[in-house]
Amino acid sequence: MATLNIVLVEPQIPQNTGNIARTCSATGARLHLVGPMGFRVDDAKLKRAGLDYWHLLDITYYDSWDEFTLKNPEAEMFFFSTKAEKAHSDISYPDGCYLVFGKETAGLPEKLLFDNPSRCIRIPMIHNPDARSLNLSNSVAVGVYEVLRQWNYPDLLIKGKLTKFDWSDSK
Repeated sequence: MATLNIVLVEPQIPQNTGNIARTCSATGARLHLVGPMGFRVDDAKLKRAGLDYWHLLDITYYDSWDEFTLKNPEAEMFFFSTKAEKAHSDISYPDGCYLVFGKETAGLPEKLLFDNPSRCIRIPMIHNPDARSLNLSNSVAVGVYEVLRQWNYPDLLIKGKLTKFDWSDSK
């Protein structure tokens, strides 16, 4: 079974983190929350955004970036940032990789990006200063599904099924 890790560094908005938790739950990705966070983990908005998926979630909490890196010394990380020069789809993601996202208000620290130039990636957007960035939960979803697409959607249900009709009757 392939392993994908999602890392949120100092997330600020509980609804975004709840949505990301739901994406991780539905895809089997592991979620790593690195503090300090802008909310408590028992926040009602966080729980509501994640709906009833929390029991499916593999989640680990860290007090700081230093604690995260100490506990994950071999992590092969890819840093998502609007300041990066490579597109997220130009990277080949290995099993066990970590997709790292910064807080909604400031992204990841520039020093971290500067120290890891070959691992910094961005989701392409229009060239307009008014379009600063995508929503954090949308960015995570784009990143998760690019990795899973490259891996041929391991362990994911690919085909859906109608409940009141049979697809073969429409052909």
